[in-house]
Amino acid sequence: MPISLEVWGDYACFSRPEMKVERVSYDVMTPSAARGLLEAIYWHPGLRYVIDRIHVCAPVRTMNLRRNEVKSTISFRSARTVMEQGKGELYLAAPNSIQQRAALLLRDVHYVIQAHFCMTDQATAGDNPGKFQDILKRRICRGQFFHQPCFGCREFPAQFRLCETIPPCPDELRGERDLGYMLWDMDYSDPEDITPLFFRAKLVDGVLSVPTRDSGEVRG
Repeated sequence: MPISLEVWGDYACFSRPEMKVERVSYDVMTPSAARGLLEAIYWHPGLRYVIDRIHVCAPVRTMNLRRNEVKSTISFRSARTVMEQGKGELYLAAPNSIQQRAALLLRDVHYVIQAHFCMTDQATAGDNPGKFQDILKRRICRGQFFHQPCFGCREFPAQFRLCETIPPCPDELRGERDLGYMLWDMDYSDPEDITPLFFRAKLVDGVLSVPTRDSGEVRG
C-alpha cells in the first residue's frame, strides 16, 4: 500500500559510515533514515516499509558544527556484573566522558518520501493492508508518533504531514548527480552478523530512486 510523506526540518545528519569518528552527512536522506522516520510514526511487526523514492525539495545546504558528545557507553556485561554482585557503579558520569567532535550537517532540509509497505509473516488474522494504511494516515494527520521522528540524530527533529502535491524540484538540482555509494539499509537476516548494504545513488531532477533488494544494485 503506497504512502507519501512530506518531511522538513532545520538540520539533518545522515552519517557516512566511512568517516568514523567525525560525522559527515550524505547529501540527501538515506533510505534507511526514511524507513526509520516512518517507523517512528507507526510501527507494527505485521508490516515492513519499503522506500521507493525520495524527492529532494530544497537545495542541498551544509554547515559545520562542533558538538559535545559522550564517548563512553555502559556495556551489558558491566550492568549484569553489578546486578549479580549487588555492588558497583551502574551509571555514566557524562561530565567526565564528554569530548568535542566536528560534524558536517545539512540545513533547511525538505523531502517527500514515497514508500509502500508489505505484510510480514508476523501479521495476525485480523491484520490487513487497508487497516494499516488507515492507521498510518490517521496518525500522520493527527501528528502522532511513538517517538520523535528525526533526521539522523535525535537532536534534529523532523516535522511531517501527508503529501498531497510534490513541491517542484529546485533549479540547482535539475539534471543528474552521482552521489556515490550510499547506505541502503542493514541486513538483519542473521542476528549474529548484521551487515550494511549499499547501492550506487543517483539524483535525477531532485529524485533519488531506491532499488529493491533483489535488483542486483544493492551490495553488501
